[in-house]
Amino acid sequence: MEVRMNSNALKLITGDITKQTTEAIVNAANGTLLGGGGVDGAIHRAAGKELVAECKKIREEVLGGDDLPTGEAVITNGYNLPAKYVIHTVGPIWHGNTQNEEALLANCYKHSLQLAQEKGMTSISFPSISTGVYRFPIDLAARTALKTIIHFLQHHSFGQVVMTLFSPEDYRVYESALQQLLEKQ
Repeated sequence: MEVRMNSNALKLITGDITKQTTEAIVNAANGTLLGGGGVDGAIHRAAGKELVAECKKIREEVLGGDDLPTGEAVITNGYNLPAKYVIHTVGPIWHGNTQNEEALLANCYKHSLQLAQEKGMTSISFPSISTGVYRFPIDLAARTALKTIIHFLQHHSFGQVVMTLFSPEDYRVYESALQQLLEKQ
């Protein structure tokens, strides 16, 4: 599914984010930036060991040895990936929305898009952030992600945003959420 807004495109696909050819892909990272399971592990494996080295450097030089805070984003090279860059963002762990998880998730998308735009990019691919081991309910995650992306695309000339979804079930949830959001406009 693809929709156009303000000379931008928002596309939903099912696929492997490590194979996307957009200028940047977004990594649903953990705060250490050193890889992990799910999307994070897959991106680190596909990019190669240089990605870990650059992430360690960012941790020390930019973050002062601390973890990347939830909702924030940093950028690295893509190394062995088809994408030139990886934007790493830390999604919230779901606690029943008692710890501002919805706003933190929106910040993941907003800060990643802002960083891509600041770097002059015109295409980016996102996974469904926080809906795996972080247990964010996918229906709420889809609405939050798509609302944030639509708002950004309505107010900026960017290019293409691709939601790269892991399964046909995830795709259907995002497709339904997108249709509902478009009907409200």
